[in-house]
Amino acid sequence: MMTANPFAVDIKDLTYAYKNGPKVLDIAAIQIAASEHVFLHGPSGSGKTTLLGLLAGILVPQGGSVRVLGQDLATLRSAQRDRFRSSHLGYIFQIFNLIPYLNVLENITLPCHLSPERKMRLGGVTPDVAALDLCRQLNIANLLDRPVTELSVGQQQRVAAARALIGAPEFIIADEPTSALDSNRRQEFIELLFAAADQAKATILFVSHDHSLAPLFTRNLSLLDLNRASRSGEVDA
Repeated sequence: MMTANPFAVDIKDLTYAYKNGPKVLDIAAIQIAASEHVFLHGPSGSGKTTLLGLLAGILVPQGGSVRVLGQDLATLRSAQRDRFRSSHLGYIFQIFNLIPYLNVLENITLPCHLSPERKMRLGGVTPDVAALDLCRQLNIANLLDRPVTELSVGQQQRVAAARALIGAPEFIIADEPTSALDSNRRQEFIELLFAAADQAKATILFVSHDHSLAPLFTRNLSLLDLNRASRSGEVDA
């Protein structure tokens, strides 16, 4: 069951391996407080992708526990994890994963059509109005009717952020979302993301190889230091 005012993330004694391979993750503990902005970094092979899969409920830990917003994800069936993810998590992918045959507005409002809880948290405002508000914050309000295939990389990135933020999900995962941008646009995007997330009181876990972004965050985590499997050389990079 979800508990009141939980840590956004509470990991204890987590282990994970693919099939009969070596451990990919072996983490004693990670805790991320509600509304915190956390920067997670680590080289290829340190287990970042696997950790995000566990936090999103796509994977299930083989040992220990992963609690997200107070919910132990391993206690949920696959369909329940899917519903939990769509209702409570916003995910910004490295390649954005926008739906090419939908325009900007339709891409952004999609989570509210898939999750009744996300739509309910709009407080009576329609998804279209909520999307417009987010687009104003992210400086893309003039693009609502545009096909996403006609947008620049930076514009697509902001559409992906708006889609992740709509309906006030409590936990935002951003997986290398600024890798295609130059340094000035990276910082500008992160500041806009923070402002929109703070308005929704959302926690952010931002994953990147770019250490220059780390000072923008309230706390930095090194997965290479936290993951005993990568330190012991078990992970295949």
